[in-house]
Amino acid sequence: MKKSSKSARELSIVNPDAAGIDIGSERHYVAIPEGRGARTIENFGCVTAELERMANWLIACRIKTVALESTGVYWIPVCDVLEDRGLEVVLVDPKQVKTIKGRKTDVHDAAWIQKLHSFGLLSGSFRPKTEMQAVRDLWRFRDHLVKDAARQIHIMQKTLEQMNLQLHKVISDITGFSGLRILRAIVSGVRDPKQLAALTTRGLKASLDEIEAALRGHYREQHVFALTQALKIYDFTRERIHDCDAAVEKIMNSLPGDRRDPPRPKRDQSYKNHPDFDLATEQIRITGVDLTRIPCVNALTIQAVISECGVSPGDSFPTEKHFASWLCLAPNNKKTGGRVFSTRTRFRPSSAATALRVAAMSLQRSKTPLGDRFRGLKARIGMPKAITALAHMLAKLIYRGLTRGQLYLDAGLQNLETRSEADKVLALRKRAARLGFELLPSPQVS
Repeated sequence: MKKSSKSARELSIVNPDAAGIDIGSERHYVAIPEGRGARTIENFGCVTAELERMANWLIACRIKTVALESTGVYWIPVCDVLEDRGLEVVLVDPKQVKTIKGRKTDVHDAAWIQKLHSFGLLSGSFRPKTEMQAVRDLWRFRDHLVKDAARQIHIMQKTLEQMNLQLHKVISDITGFSGLRILRAIVSGVRDPKQLAALTTRGLKASLDEIEAALRGHYREQHVFALTQALKIYDFTRERIHDCDAAVEKIMNSLPGDRRDPPRPKRDQSYKNHPDFDLATEQIRITGVDLTRIPCVNALTIQAVISECGVSPGDSFPTEKHFASWLCLAPNNKKTGGRVFSTRTRFRPSSAATALRVAAMSLQRSKTPLGDRFRGLKARIGMPKAITALAHMLAKLIYRGLTRGQLYLDAGLQNLETRSEADKVLALRKRAARLGFELLPSPQVS
């Protein structure tokens, strides 16, 4: 057999005008090809003036594309400055840059990234379009505020337990209308159970006597102080959430879409953490499809997905399988010698995947084909895997709706319902046959 020549084994240069940057918290090291400048590696500070000097130096060295690792949040200002100056920025997952032995220094890392990028061995990570990045950043910040508010609810709950005020046993939500009225009365000095019980509204399952008994507490000054502070922080956080909702609404109104009145979506049953504006209607205007038609998927779930991937995922993900894999909802088959050792999904923090898993979990009691499928998978493979499998299916349905339109989505949902009914009939026929009976359709009444 003829051996391959050395030139055939060498890699060819794909990006001759490529540079590599090793991102740091204090200094950034930049590597360029040989002969482009007095030095092939330079270091720059992290202040804006230094980043602008970096961009000017790269342009002077005739650099057109730059590769850098997504290190924390330190890469964001570097990426923004370089893109504003017209340079192509390739954001690389650090797992792609396999640092070989002897290269673990900032200088060598920059040169290694530049070399890999010049050979075309680095692929850029997905980043939404510029107009959606603002929505994503605000929605992530809003999620942090919602979690902060939930933390204060936990503190209030703990404080009430310490004072033996069993408010949560007679009111499902202590931060609802009746619950907040009672809490504000307690921190203002009201201790009489009858006065506190009189602040509740109609519609509670518990009787007035049960509410009075639950509100007869054992007060301590330190616990009342903690309850007061937690309530103040909760109110302040809710005000910031309202301000964030206004900012999100302003940006979403500026996004392109059909300015005609879109069809009204189905009304969400829960209003706890929903924005102040009509989020579902605005989503229909921007995307052109009512994704809340998917069972157990509400406007918050859709917002978590489109804020991370945009309204046209087909531009970055060729198929729905690529999209589900990016969300880390697809099986990660580890195979060697024809044998699969593991199919556990990859772990990657993703608010979109978390929202889809929460939506999938709510399918437990759904009387829909997806609910039937969830319960069947739960009995066969267990709850955790069933949640991931249904979250995978919801991701594919959202992808189909965003890329192919409302008619295709509705047809897919109708097909799921038809197949589910056929599977139920087939299961009943097999069960009847095992018991020695025959299942016949009932005569239609004319």
